[in-house]
Amino acid sequence: MAKLPSHIDLHLIRILYMLLSEKNVSRVAMKLNQPQPSISASLRKLRELTGDPLLVRGSRGMVPTEHGESLLKPAKRILDETERLFIQKLPFAPRDEARTFHIAAPDYLDTLFLPTVVERIRRESPKSRVVIHGVGRDVDFARLLSDGELDIVVANWDEPPAHLHLSKLFQDPIACAMRADCAFARRTAPDAMTLEDYLSLPHVAPSHTLPGYHGVIDAFLEKQGLQRNVVLESAYFGQMPYMLIRSDLVLTTGRQFLRFYESSLPLKVFNVPLKFPPMRFYQLWHDRSHHASEHRWLRELVGAAAKSLTGG
Repeated sequence: MAKLPSHIDLHLIRILYMLLSEKNVSRVAMKLNQPQPSISASLRKLRELTGDPLLVRGSRGMVPTEHGESLLKPAKRILDETERLFIQKLPFAPRDEARTFHIAAPDYLDTLFLPTVVERIRRESPKSRVVIHGVGRDVDFARLLSDGELDIVVANWDEPPAHLHLSKLFQDPIACAMRADCAFARRTAPDAMTLEDYLSLPHVAPSHTLPGYHGVIDAFLEKQGLQRNVVLESAYFGQMPYMLIRSDLVLTTGRQFLRFYESSLPLKVFNVPLKFPPMRFYQLWHDRSHHASEHRWLRELVGAAAKSLTGG
């Protein structure tokens, strides 16, 4: 590929296009509101750069040479593409435009949250697609956000990466549940579980989603110098309520999550005998998408979906 001249500029390309179109130095000078000698000097520079006269005298004035004629379309294409670079982007029109949105979230969210988000996207932007990704210990979500492969991550980690933008979504107080007809549930009132009971009962817990991080429940217990009796870890959080009704296991999670299953499964929900902080959910995004109108629309929609479920 030939080396481009270091001293060429866009204005010179504009003059080249206008000279080849107008075929008249005076007319180009008038349209650009520049002195005719300045346009003549630009034509001389263009002739030097191209090694071609570009415009020559004909029977009815100036006419482009064959090489000059061949430069007309490339010059226009460069000007058009450059103009597109600096056209201010219009705000996202959700009902008319099609986008693909990538959302990552753990499956221990409020069971109604993601379905509500999807419902709203389908209603407000019916031409768009949604891809929902899981958040596992092998998912480098910070890199995926910075690379544009994810648009937002919904999570509740204690210390999210400081370089990411964050907005709060909702809080869910902690409770625990077990099979309603197991021996402990039959003899114990919902608010009568003791700390000793809680720590000694057999627990099911989600697998670690971040290396070295045991989740908000066990992280809180560890700070208090306590440890519960986790006998089962599972990557399939949505299956845990069904594991409870076939075993003696206890599940500790958000009360809203448990309330959904309590209405359809034979479960009993207990107040936890510890002052756990509520599970605090938020959405994270990278600076690369911070100002894009379609991503701003998505974040506002996700926030509105969270408020609709919590009455916020």
